[in-house]
Amino acid sequence: MFVNSDNYIKYLKLWLITLFSLIVLMIAVGGLTRLTDSGLSITAWELFTGILPPLNISEWNFYFSEYKKIPEYKNINYGMSLDEFKVIFYWEYAHRLLARFVGLFTLVPLLFFSLHFKNTPHYSNKYYWIFFLVCLQGFIGWYMVSSGLIENNDVSHFRLSIHLSLALFILSLIFWYILDIYKIKKFQYKIPNLLLLFTLKLIVLQVVLGAFLSGLDGGLIYNSWPDMNGSFFPNDVGYGDLINTQLFNNPSIVQFLHRSTAYLLLFFIIILNFIYFKKRYDFKYVLFFDVAILIQIFLGIITLISGVEIIYASLHQLGSILVLSSYFLILYKNSN
Repeated sequence: MFVNSDNYIKYLKLWLITLFSLIVLMIAVGGLTRLTDSGLSITAWELFTGILPPLNISEWNFYFSEYKKIPEYKNINYGMSLDEFKVIFYWEYAHRLLARFVGLFTLVPLLFFSLHFKNTPHYSNKYYWIFFLVCLQGFIGWYMVSSGLIENNDVSHFRLSIHLSLALFILSLIFWYILDIYKIKKFQYKIPNLLLLFTLKLIVLQVVLGAFLSGLDGGLIYNSWPDMNGSFFPNDVGYGDLINTQLFNNPSIVQFLHRSTAYLLLFFIIILNFIYFKKRYDFKYVLFFDVAILIQIFLGIITLISGVEIIYASLHQLGSILVLSSYFLILYKNSN
């Protein structure tokens, strides 16, 4: 069957935009799975099985009995009823089912493109990187879950941060490909790369610290802003703890670092705005980024002072997607 190059571009655009949307949904469901403490409800990595949920009481009892073997049940949810277990099970089940669909939706179109468009001028194998990273994300997801099955009541916050960071990286890569295929025009001027890269590093650091904070349930303490229960520095630790090798295991320190990085990031964003204003550059792109940052700051504060209400915490996690996407638009337009 002959399919021309224009059809390839049309299908490629549709695939990338849909895949981007699916991964946003995947991050949202993953965040809710974390916030509802549902991530350890399925204790086996069912790569090719488990597509259907339990269909009878015998199957439900099997999954529940497996869950009863792990520390989370013994130390936190002891005495949980089967109906209560079903609630957390379905969150994790939905997350894994969506992950399977994302994997298939990544691979099948790629194979179709390879079979029908390989000889077209615009064909590229670079999109297989998305499939490779999606597969890697599946392995890391199980690597994360496995950290909470033997000795710990929860998953490792370090592994959680890797899982979330990779999801955002995949999303950013897809967004970059979308900008590329739509031939978004580059800036005729250049912003200093050092400033752009340093700001990007601060954004990434802030995402990682946010994942640490979530994994440590650190948002449940110091639920006031701008102070931390009346002081700038948390009162249950000392300044010496900032140079302790265990600082990233301390929720108070991690929350302090998350707040401080936000202030530092805001300072460099003000510098970025000043450059745009002084040089009379096209301001709409940085303005979009500014709005994303302000929304994210607002959601972060509301999440904190509400004691991590699920709706605010979920929106705050999704806000990181808006921040990254708007910033990558600036990076793309500033690239060569």
